[in-house]
Amino acid sequence: MADLSAEGLPLLGEWDLYSAVKVAAAIKRGNFTHLHLHSSHAQGIGVIAAMLSGFSNVIVTRRVDFEPKKGPLNRIKYGSRVRRFVAISEAIKEILLSYGVPEEKISLVNSGVDPDRIKPGSGDPFRSELGVGPRTPLVGNISALTDHKGQRYFIEAMPKILSDVPEARFVIVGSGELEEELKSRAAGLGLEGSLAFTGFRTDVDEIMDALDIFVMSSHMEGLGTIVMDALAASKPVVATRAGGIPEIIGEDGLAGILVPPKDPSAIADAVLELIGNEELAVSHAAEGRKRVVEKFSAKAMMEGNLALYRELGDG
Repeated sequence: MADLSAEGLPLLGEWDLYSAVKVAAAIKRGNFTHLHLHSSHAQGIGVIAAMLSGFSNVIVTRRVDFEPKKGPLNRIKYGSRVRRFVAISEAIKEILLSYGVPEEKISLVNSGVDPDRIKPGSGDPFRSELGVGPRTPLVGNISALTDHKGQRYFIEAMPKILSDVPEARFVIVGSGELEEELKSRAAGLGLEGSLAFTGFRTDVDEIMDALDIFVMSSHMEGLGTIVMDALAASKPVVATRAGGIPEIIGEDGLAGILVPPKDPSAIADAVLELIGNEELAVSHAAEGRKRVVEKFSAKAMMEGNLALYRELGDG
């Protein structure tokens, strides 16, 4: 196997000329065949570096499900220097098309996860930490506490769930600018004792294993790798029809329950359906894991990118 090296750069914004010059120098001395950029900042810096070095085999992966801004700078980022755009979902492909990227310059390569990373039984200590017994339904969300993740709608669904299943418990894992606002909303709904906010955690795999049901409440989502993690861990999932999420769950209703975005009542009904029907929950969990293993594994993502590299050749 060839030796791999890495070099850190400051990346002081997407038009950081210092980093662009450093990348251009690395391109010139490295005899590289492809330049693959994976974020908006990397895209700006990488495109400038390609222009400075005369490099033409540039690939950009886009993960977020909103249209890029118009303007002269983005005309450079999305211009002829980029040979291929990689969309991680059909939803993002449609956004790129609507922005004006030619269809022949877009490839679809879904993000992927390691389907065996989350170990069964690893979540027992977290349930003990919350004081949740093995038979108590634990329903959770793991994501940044930002508007587009929609945790407020999950919180607003909780009173309806508790009215039918008073023993149910909830957890929201993550940090972000809406943390205090969400906590205030939860307190206003009288959810003390039923809902725990953990803040930022590094043991998310163990927390995922601890859950009985995973809820993804986003109203915008490029694809949703945390949903893949939940399915890979054989967790029944309730998720919104936002962005690329339906591409993971499937519209056939076999691998999870899809609900409209920003609809707390629909979230509550779906969670109650899973709590009240163990056979359905087990069936969803099994089908969900099967979908991830077959279509959304890290191996499938790697093979998709390698196939693209081969298609584009050495530039």
